[in-house]
Amino acid sequence: KADVTDAASIDAAFTEVEAAHGPVQVLIANAGVTKDTLLLRMGEEEFTSVIDTNLTGAFRVIKRASKGMLRKKYGRIVLISSVVGLYGSPGQINYAASKAGLVGIARSLTRELGSRNITANVVAPGFINTDMTAALPEATQKDYLSSIPAGRFAEAEEVAKVVRWVASDEAAYISGAVIPVDGGLGMGH
Repeated sequence: KADVTDAASIDAAFTEVEAAHGPVQVLIANAGVTKDTLLLRMGEEEFTSVIDTNLTGAFRVIKRASKGMLRKKYGRIVLISSVVGLYGSPGQINYAASKAGLVGIARSLTRELGSRNITANVVAPGFINTDMTAALPEATQKDYLSSIPAGRFAEAEEVAKVVRWVASDEAAYISGAVIPVDGGLGMGH
């Protein structure tokens, strides 16, 4: 366990994992929080805390994991973004900015570390069947469903399968890519 907003916590977690299993070869950066509100109501703390967890937290774990990856000359980095990072959403300026920033990180990492057999890709889920989506009012769920060409929310396992694939050697020549898992919601974005 680690707190992605605390570099010392991350270092301790990596040290523990490395002692038991050796250098981290696959990193899935999926920590994320939301503090949704419209721009004019959003305080600076609501903005920066989401950026710190979702974007800076990814930077922290990538920086720590990359040390071992560079030594092994092998690594797979998968950043979990969101359709919102590509598509935008009212009341989610902080979240959208943090998730869009992951694309820039992956593409910069690809240019920096690609020659060392380290890939960096982004998986951008849409609406997923979770406790959070189940708690949405029925009218909101119907509204979201009407905008998804697939006509349904994804299952978490559908996202996990894409993450597993992009982290595998089957996807060794894919880097800097954004792979949507959104039922067609964000087409063209």
